[in-house]
Amino acid sequence: MTGLPEDTEAFRGWLEHEARRLLDFAVASRHPGGGFGWLDDGGRLDESRPVQTWVTSRMTYVFALAHLRGDDDAAALVDHGVTALRTLLHDDEHGGWLASDPRVEVIDEKRAYDHAFVVLAAATATVAGRPGAAELLADALRVVEQRFWEEEAGLCLDVWDRGWSAQEPYRGANANMHMTEAFLAASEATGDVIWRDRALGIAERLVHGEARRNVWRLPEHFDAGWRVVLEYNHDDPAHPFRPYGATVGHWFEWARLLGHLHLAVPNPPAWLLADARSLFEAGALEGWAVDGADGIVYTVGFDGAPVVRERMHWVVTEAIGAAALLGGVTPDPVLHEWQRTWWQYAVRYLIDDVGGSWHHELDPTNVPGRTVWQGKPDVYHAYQAVLLCLTPPGASLVGALAALGR
Repeated sequence: MTGLPEDTEAFRGWLEHEARRLLDFAVASRHPGGGFGWLDDGGRLDESRPVQTWVTSRMTYVFALAHLRGDDDAAALVDHGVTALRTLLHDDEHGGWLASDPRVEVIDEKRAYDHAFVVLAAATATVAGRPGAAELLADALRVVEQRFWEEEAGLCLDVWDRGWSAQEPYRGANANMHMTEAFLAASEATGDVIWRDRALGIAERLVHGEARRNVWRLPEHFDAGWRVVLEYNHDDPAHPFRPYGATVGHWFEWARLLGHLHLAVPNPPAWLLADARSLFEAGALEGWAVDGADGIVYTVGFDGAPVVRERMHWVVTEAIGAAALLGGVTPDPVLHEWQRTWWQYAVRYLIDDVGGSWHHELDPTNVPGRTVWQGKPDVYHAYQAVLLCLTPPGASLVGALAALGR
């Protein structure tokens, strides 16, 4: 396909087709040993990699969203994921979740990043009414409350050892961003506003505080006292989870989350939408086509210059999702035009009609690459972008879908 339908209804039909295509690809990630595995470029299960908690949680979330949209076939896949999170990947000895299948590898870490996705998957499966999901959610929220939440900072710490005896002296914005998304879903699932209020507090500290102070170039890395470490991973700038500099895709992701918070919070503060728009505009200005080719660069330095110029698929999906969500909250033809521009880019370069799903990484000339990511481990970002374009804006995607079903 070389372009997008111009007609609104035809475009929605195209989006529905893309949602189905992504789900059909994702089904192959169901691992016979439990949970969901890593898929290669052709959509085959990569059995050289252990089942990982973040991948299993993301795919459980995706299938729960599909089930909420009326896909009855997705129910068994949600249950498969919930079972793995309650058994295979759960640490029965110490509590919380292991990073991966302990039958294959034992990693002496308990990561907030993984736990955020457990909460997100459990909350979405709970709203979808799947068995065991509410118990999983209660357990996950209890672990987050007791082990990761730092009340004084109003933020989550990043990494413990397996036995909860030692913390890594690192704090990160990435895990807290995903906790913000998870807390919004948890609030929808439980009705407990403490999770919504904590999500708002995280956003205020990191976006309205740190990002605004740094001309919207959000610092990602902090020490144990929550002091910014600007040079973190200077020697490993393309790290998949902790890259050096500012991660442009997170500016779009935060912009979307601020839009959700605006809809979730009674009498929302004005800074939510103002900061969302500032982040969005900064991402478009400093990320899009800044090096002579279309695409959004992975990272920039704190002077705004590109650092890692590879184009990650998830960055474009978050830009699309932010444009769709914010455009639904405050209609603006500029947001609509950006959404169309990025969809057209995705169709031209990222959507893989041969191997399935989306290429996860392109080089600076928009040729598929493998510098940061190998294979196509999950469809979380792409599927979510499609649904954000199909669903009226809400306090969370799961809540918006549930409202449509009422």
